[in-house]
Amino acid sequence: MKESIRIASGQGFWGDLPNAPINQVRKGPIDYLVMDYLAEVTMSIMQKQKMRNPEYGYARDFVDVVTEVLPDIAEKGIKVISNAGGVNPEACKDKILEAIDAQGYEDITVAVVDGDNILDNLDELIAEGHELANMETGEPVTTVKDELLSANVYFGCQPIVEALDKGADIVVTGRVTDTGLTLAPMVHEFGWSLDDYDKMSAGTIAGHIIECGGQVSGGNFTDWEQVDDFIDIGFPIIEAKPDGNFYVTKHEGTGGLVSEMTVKEQLMYEVGNPAEYITPDCIADFTSVNLESAGDNKVHVYGITGKPETDTYKISASYNDGYKLSSTLVYSWPDALKKAQKAGEILEGRAQALGLDFDDFRVEYVGVNGCSEEPVTDELFKEEHEEVQMRVSLSGSSKKDLNRFGKEVAPLILTGPSGVTGFAGGRPKASGVVAYWPALLDKEAVSPRVRTF
Repeated sequence: MKESIRIASGQGFWGDLPNAPINQVRKGPIDYLVMDYLAEVTMSIMQKQKMRNPEYGYARDFVDVVTEVLPDIAEKGIKVISNAGGVNPEACKDKILEAIDAQGYEDITVAVVDGDNILDNLDELIAEGHELANMETGEPVTTVKDELLSANVYFGCQPIVEALDKGADIVVTGRVTDTGLTLAPMVHEFGWSLDDYDKMSAGTIAGHIIECGGQVSGGNFTDWEQVDDFIDIGFPIIEAKPDGNFYVTKHEGTGGLVSEMTVKEQLMYEVGNPAEYITPDCIADFTSVNLESAGDNKVHVYGITGKPETDTYKISASYNDGYKLSSTLVYSWPDALKKAQKAGEILEGRAQALGLDFDDFRVEYVGVNGCSEEPVTDELFKEEHEEVQMRVSLSGSSKKDLNRFGKEVAPLILTGPSGVTGFAGGRPKASGVVAYWPALLDKEAVSPRVRTF
């Protein structure tokens, strides 16, 4: 058993810094590179791509990263784990194997973890009595079944551990938990029992801390002025120990900041009840976390406890829920806010005069209340605003009607208040609204699949 392992985060989402994973494997020692590409909406985007092209449906950026770091994998023994497979891990695997073959490596093993995509099995599951009721509304999934774009199970670390036990150097998964990507190497390397819930919770919390990449190493930090170098921000690394203690750090000589406060902020990210952070692997108790500075850009995390996992998997599904259209115009001083508000009133009146079918009409004033959503009061009109961006948005079931409204925005430049600018890019077009459907499914109803190549 190793005394410790270094697990490096290389991506916090699909579209994160392209050079981050390259820097992680080349600016210092690591044992594992983990990359999280999947948010809830990402699965629906990938599903749409796959419908247009059966060879798509995964994070194609990941293949570029793997192609670049193959020499590092071969020479340094670094293992790569990622959920970049999206809804098509098979195609992702094929591209990686092509890259391995092109570079002449014969001893790099790729594993695929799938079985999470249940979109094609919904009829069977429903027939077996699984309602997949919306966790917020209680409605059965049958109410949106015909509009579903994606439906995936959140698997935990177990199938990734199996892949590593089989000798995989690169593990490509579909929808697994963000935390499972980091927990799996610990279970594999340290031989942790899956029912040692304190250790499983420690690994889960370690995964939670680095799942968003640079967000724990100075990015999106409340006290951002304490961060000296955002340009060369170092992504986080977990130094894990067999007893469940771990350290959060980053490579020496890189920018960013790892401190007690950056770690505390990330610990609170997307957490409901901190005493019961539910995953397929365990229920982690965030209130048990102890942490203290262990030097520059290094934080010790310890004392974590947890409880047994539940008997259900969470399902992340998405479905078509109508359309939306947004556009903006900028109004300048004097009376910028008054002009912007009048422009919004004109547009709403013209939409009604056209008899358009829309569910919601909304106008925001960026620079005044575009973020705070505070109502526009008389006091705001007394302030002098150099410029105000009017942002108008509509939603509804008729794409045709929303596009008709899109033709009304540009004419306002010559048929509304003066001092207007900022319109470019042509007429705004309606786009589909993708809604989220969270549900639970009994664990015995579905199983992950692990294959090596």
